[in-house]
Amino acid sequence: MPIILKSKADVESIRQSGCIVADILAELRMAARPGISTGELEELAAKLLKRCDARSSTLGYVYEGFSYPASLCTSVNDEVIHGIPGARVLREGDILTLDLAAEYRGWHADAAITVPVGAVTPQVRRLISVTQHALDRGIAAARAGNRLRDISRSVQSCVESAGFGVVRNYGGHGIGRSMHEDPAGILNYVSPGYDNPELRPGMVITIEPLVCVDTEAAGGIETRILDDHWTVVTTGGSYAAHFEHTIAITQGDAEILTL
Repeated sequence: MPIILKSKADVESIRQSGCIVADILAELRMAARPGISTGELEELAAKLLKRCDARSSTLGYVYEGFSYPASLCTSVNDEVIHGIPGARVLREGDILTLDLAAEYRGWHADAAITVPVGAVTPQVRRLISVTQHALDRGIAAARAGNRLRDISRSVQSCVESAGFGVVRNYGGHGIGRSMHEDPAGILNYVSPGYDNPELRPGMVITIEPLVCVDTEAAGGIETRILDDHWTVVTTGGSYAAHFEHTIAITQGDAEILTL
């Protein structure tokens, strides 16, 4: 599929969706505390989406024959991505990734944050900080004339120089009228086997570092998918963090649309 370049009007429409996503994530961040369940956070997200006249991009999303059953992804501790909200109650010392994609007036935006639940260890707090910094580095590399691998290289360098590991197989993607568009493989590490298109003004993409405490340097971070067909966990139990923004490529610095 060709990469779809967006007009200025298109970008502004995606920004409207992005503002909704950012506002809801801010409310969910404040609600994430010891004693609340991930299912209660899902209820709050659904209520806030309805209030904004927006809809979840993930609820009912089908992949390999399985439909995602929630409006929000809640990944706790060693859950890397796509955790399904439910009865799990958050405890002091947990970390929680809140990943939300929303459609508003036909345009999608996607963002994620990882938050500490109460007090966490210094190592885990540093994991969160490094992952957020890696996102900043990836966004800084997202300039017209650069290529996708410049983003990947910037994220990987930031993470590995801090002594953490990059999760393989998952990363960012194009976004717009659909939640997932080309380019499909915006990885957080350099892989010669993936497409490496030039970044051009009008491209709208997500960048989303997924980082673990353990490095497993020989082959990257090992993950597996749970029996729910969605939740991805680290096989060694390593804590994981995940940050994401939707951005637009311009003639200068990239514009973050999920603020």
